[in-house]
Parts: sequence; structure tokens; C-alpha cells
Amino acid sequence: MPTVERGAVSEVVIPLYIFLEPLMPYRKRTQSPQPRRQQAWGGRSRQEILAGYPPGQTHPLVVLDVLIELFNKQHTALAKSVSFKTREQRALFLRRFFRELPAVAGLRLPPDPRRLGERHVRCMVQHWQAQGLSIGTVQTYLSFLRGLCGWVGKHGMVRSPKVYGFTGPGRIEAAQRDKSWSAQDIDIEAKIKEVEQMDHRIGVALRLAAAFGLRVKEAIMLRPHRDVVVFENTGLPVASKSAQTCVHIQQGSKGGRPRLIPICTPLQQAVLEEARALALTPGATVTDPAKDLKANLRRFYYVVGKAGITRKELHVTAHGLRHEVMHDLYEEVSGVPAPVRGGHCEDRELDQQARMVVALTAGHSRCKAASAYLGQISSGRRPRRAHGSSQTSASRADKSDAPLSDPQPTLNSPEHSP
Repeated sequence: MPTVERGAVSEVVIPLYIFLEPLMPYRKRTQSPQPRRQQAWGGRSRQEILAGYPPGQTHPLVVLDVLIELFNKQHTALAKSVSFKTREQRALFLRRFFRELPAVAGLRLPPDPRRLGERHVRCMVQHWQAQGLSIGTVQTYLSFLRGLCGWVGKHGMVRSPKVYGFTGPGRIEAAQRDKSWSAQDIDIEAKIKEVEQMDHRIGVALRLAAAFGLRVKEAIMLRPHRDVVVFENTGLPVASKSAQTCVHIQQGSKGGRPRLIPICTPLQQAVLEEARALALTPGATVTDPAKDLKANLRRFYYVVGKAGITRKELHVTAHGLRHEVMHDLYEEVSGVPAPVRGGHCEDRELDQQARMVVALTAGHSRCKAASAYLGQISSGRRPRRAHGSSQTSASRADKSDAPLSDPQPTLNSPEHSP
């Protein structure tokens, strides 16, 4: 793992990570008529494609399916793709929204998505409020609608929940408590051995998560033979080298975004050797080869549940092992425990440096994402800068988390369909 001497911020080595475009967006079957196959759209812009589905002559749910096919993999505000889970949830919500809107608003048919108005949004928000939905849920719904409006060029039409009458605090993104296993006084080694007695494969998957800070899906889809690469074969600059070999994580990651995690400790090497003993072929994982991914996931959660690794019994989940790694990594780089563990980093620049290492190791691209593991950003003193330097480290960090200047493609953009 990257190391640093206290006070020597320049000594931190941050490995470079490559984020690639994910595969085709998830397509959920619906009962509504389906749009033309995407192969027929080749060489045509989004605007030209949608012109073939004129308002008033095409069923609104067909138009919605076309919009989802064209835009759903894009982030609402940033120039990047979103995870497969977000695509699925957003598509399911939008289809449900337009199916429910006529009954709630007293309409005969849902409106064409390109003619969605603020009155429609306000009507549905009042309906959600009457149902007693939480402000966090409504924020998610409005975020999905904000994306749809961005696709059709209606930026700014969807407002914040408070504009529609919701009160109270919004969603809290920073961790409010330590979710690691050690915070609940759990002996990690003993608990994993208990799981191994029930199912050795599931126990090894937990060891992979604990050694590399992996998500559950990443751990059970890791191929311990094929996914271990020599640094010289990664194509990364020598300056970013922190280990001879790395684990290439892509299967099971959010949006299929790959990252490299250096293999730095004997414990990580030992866990990989144990995983290789279970994976008999180069493309095999540690899970049961006779089961598909869905069945292996069910088996995983069944076994860990029988071992008491739940919020209800031990107040932790398997994801807590990932938190454990991120906390330890932050302390290794910054020299102090994470804020959720009572730590306080006086050096704001060092705090930002450590958070960036954590974010990249976890598979995120923004420093702000580390707060979900570590807690809120420290309000410690910023290091004194040389005379004449007008930009602070905090302002640079804010800019790094700000949306990109290039706007998201809309109906009026000249881009062609993917």
C-alpha cells in the first residue's frame, strides 16, 4: 500500500487507475412495444433517431424506451458513465413513473417524455409526499427525472425536494459511524474461519474482500489466476509503481470500471495463493463453478447470514471488511485514524491526499467519495503556502469534485448514437 512519512506529503505514491467505458446498458423487458433495434440507428444522430418517433403519433412508453436506449448509461451531471445498477434502477423508475402518472394526474394517457412539464413533476412529488416517502427516496427519484429532463434539453426544470414542500435535512453521504468489523469488537480471523467451516469458498471470498477492500461481487468474481498482472504489463508510468504485481479488478465493479490494486503485503499474497487453489482453471473464480453468478450470490449471503454477519445480529455486513481496509489505508497515509474513528488530521492537504488514495483504491474517481467510508472532511488547518500563491488546496479539491465543464449531450447535440 502507499506509504508516507509524517509531514512529507510529496512522498505519497498514488497509483494510476484506468477507467474505461462499460458494456452496453442494461435493457429491461417491458410490456410496452419495443423501439427499433439499435443496429438500425447506425450513422444517425440522437436527434435524427428521435425525429422518427414524432410526438402524438408514437406511444409515450415507446419514446421513453428510445430515450433510455440512447442516454441511460450517461451520468446526470458528469461526463462519465454510470453503473449497471444505476441504469437498471433509473430505467425501472422512469417506466413506472410514466405508467402511474395518468392515474395520479387524471390523464387519459401519459405525456410524451419530451413534453413532460413541471406540473407533472409537482403532481407526482405531492403524491410521494402523501405516501410518506423519505426525503432521501424523493431525492433519488428527482435525480432520475433530472436526468430525463437533461436528455430532452429541459435542464433546470426539476428542482430540489424543498421547493416541493419537503423539510428536514437531505441525504447524508458521509459516514456517521465506523462500519468496520473491528468497531464491533469482532475477531476478523476467527469469524472468517467460522465461515470457512460452513463453506470454504465463501470464506476465501471474504478473505479477498478483507485483503484488497473489494465489494462482495468483485470478490466472488475475481479470477485469481488471470486477474493478477505484472506491473510492467499494465502500461502505466514507472513513477506510479508501488508493487511488482497488481490485481486487476473489473468483473463485478460498478459500471465495469477497472482499477489496479498493488499487491504489497505477504497477507495479500497468501490469500491469492489460497484462492488459486480453489480456482482450477485460469478463468475460474473461487465460487462454485456449477452455479451461475446469481446462485453464488445467494449462497454467499445465505452463509454469511448463518454466521451472524448481519446488521441485526453483529451489526456489521460483509461490506464492513471493505471499510476496514479503507480506514487502515487512510491511517497509513495520513498518520492519524479516520474521522469516524475519532481521528483529526491537522494538515488539510495531507488529509486530501490520503482521501484520494482511498477513493482510487475503492474504485472511485472523486476524493469526495472517500467520505462514505471515512466520515466528513477534516476542518483542520491548511498548510501555509508561499507568498503570492492565491489558490488554496481546498479550492483545488473543490474544483476536482465539481462537474466537468462539458455539458451532457442532449437532443440538440450533434453526437451520434453509440
